[in-house]
Amino acid sequence: MNELQKKDLKYIWHPCSQMKDYETLPPIIIERGNGVYLYDNEGKEYIDIVSSWWCNLLGHCNPKINEYIKNQLDSLEHVIFANFSHEPAIQLCEELSKIIPSGLKKFNFSDNGSAAVECALKMAFQYQYQTGNTKKTKFMCLTEGYHGETIGALSVGSMDLYAKIYKPMLMDTIHIEAPECYRCPYGKCRDNCQCECFEDAKKKFEKYADSVCAMIVEPLLQGSAGMRIYPPLYLKKLRSLCDKYNVLLIADEIATGFGRTGKMFAFDHAEVSPDIMCISKGLTGGYMPMAITITTDEIYNAFYADYNEGKAFMHSHTYSGNPLGCSAALAVQKILREDNILENASQNAVYLHNKLTNALKEHKNVGEIRHIGLINAIELVEDKTSKAGFDSKLRIGYQIYKKALEYGLILRPLGNVLYFNPPLIINKEEIDRSVDICTRAINDILSC
Repeated sequence: MNELQKKDLKYIWHPCSQMKDYETLPPIIIERGNGVYLYDNEGKEYIDIVSSWWCNLLGHCNPKINEYIKNQLDSLEHVIFANFSHEPAIQLCEELSKIIPSGLKKFNFSDNGSAAVECALKMAFQYQYQTGNTKKTKFMCLTEGYHGETIGALSVGSMDLYAKIYKPMLMDTIHIEAPECYRCPYGKCRDNCQCECFEDAKKKFEKYADSVCAMIVEPLLQGSAGMRIYPPLYLKKLRSLCDKYNVLLIADEIATGFGRTGKMFAFDHAEVSPDIMCISKGLTGGYMPMAITITTDEIYNAFYADYNEGKAFMHSHTYSGNPLGCSAALAVQKILREDNILENASQNAVYLHNKLTNALKEHKNVGEIRHIGLINAIELVEDKTSKAGFDSKLRIGYQIYKKALEYGLILRPLGNVLYFNPPLIINKEEIDRSVDICTRAINDILSC
């Protein structure tokens, strides 16, 4: 362990970690980045195949994003966003208006994904109250969902790993059985089913909708659940059900936005729009903490009144609309617009999935390699026939993660699921190297 690692462990409590693990795998001190690569302070190179928790959209130290932030820094670093504004925020909203699902018009800025979700929940609750639906006070969500780790966001999540110990603090929410296409209880395939699993949603709406103000969903991809992927038809059906029962539909596009699923937003696959959409992560290319909750004119107008009516949305964050974050996001939009990023990523997505499939489909412990866009999830199983996963106490995914690190690949697991979620600018040579290292690490831990 080097001196910097020792100092890190002396002072820092790392997120989402059991710090005792760091006794045998101390923190890797990253010194610089370039494209899909990160370099530690001892000169070792790593491929960031998980985009540093899914936020690095266009590569580390992207020169265009760097330039935008540097230029902004010389004129304005931050300003209170209540009764003040600035050109980068206005320009960003103009640019985003061109690409977001139809009907979304108004932008409320915050500084991280969980905050954007909290904003959406409060906005939906207050909207229903101020339009006379005072009995609509509850929220619906999918089982195995994840929407962040503040109290409201945890309440509409279903991952015990994050929420179980805090349940006495959480809101009472209604959970709809999420699609589980790999282990479909109806024996169907996600590529050609009619979403028979939507039956539970219908039942829950019939029973509870009169008391529900909004339904929140991770569209098409339940990330923390193990990159579970489900059909666009499910979103279409959900949109219809929400319309029928006057329930607002909140899209958590924090992880799925900006090309991650092959289209600009996951809802684009379903050709329907949510009432509220949360974006973050790729918004600034992974550079600056920023999030936006976007909604319709109809919802916005329910808050528009004389001050003394008490209808204002009294929700704020100190760093709302930060000019540096807006400038980074403007650079991202320029790159996406001018550099054919999504088109190239779509071609490489096919190449990546074929490469992984050819390398691992016959492995006795690879149950499924599912994919959407450049995202690929390798589900590890103890037995292919029964689809039984490994005992979580074995930490198989973590063992493979450690081995991949030795070879220079950051392959952070979700339980028994290994995943690729690279920057959209990854090329075929980098894909080849990543797949080779991943395959080698799996074979080292789980022999063929």
